[in-house]
Amino acid sequence: MSRQDPDRDKATGQRAGKVAGVVASLPLSADGAGEFPIRIARDGTWFYRNSPIKRKELAKLFSTVLRLDEEGRYWLKTPVEQGIIEVEDAPFTAVELEVAGAGRDMVLKFRNNFDDWVTADAEHPVRVEQDPETGEPSPYIRIRDNLDALILRPVFYELVEIATPVERDGRAVLGVWSAGEFFELGEG
Repeated sequence: MSRQDPDRDKATGQRAGKVAGVVASLPLSADGAGEFPIRIARDGTWFYRNSPIKRKELAKLFSTVLRLDEEGRYWLKTPVEQGIIEVEDAPFTAVELEVAGAGRDMVLKFRNNFDDWVTADAEHPVRVEQDPETGEPSPYIRIRDNLDALILRPVFYELVEIATPVERDGRAVLGVWSAGEFFELGEG
């Protein structure tokens, strides 16, 4: 005797569930994967069906099952179901910087928008990408599992204030030290 999933619509095969007051109807393909109506904005705000998820704890819970595949798609993967979500830039934002030490002995710790801390080091590098059209920098730090945090502008300004000029490959660059690693921020 087969058991029917009470949360799955018999006609459409869609799974409907109630999560913290949000009714979810997530289309699933035959392999249990689909697209979830979840989006992470550039500022780190999580949206469900274009409405902000106001409970930080719920968005943080979702973030623990977030994965990035080899094709650059973001997935929420649970033991029961999985689905692709939209991420405008990076799934996290770095909202605070803590500095200890100085020079090559400096250690930089970043707090993300879910209050998790990460130390900039070889496994959690800081990098800056430049918009080819505007030249505007977009700084990031690796949080975990190939998932990055966009370093927000006020935090980036703090990094620039403590940056050290260094010559690398015959060019002057500005960068910061953390945990024995040097991270370039831009031309100096």
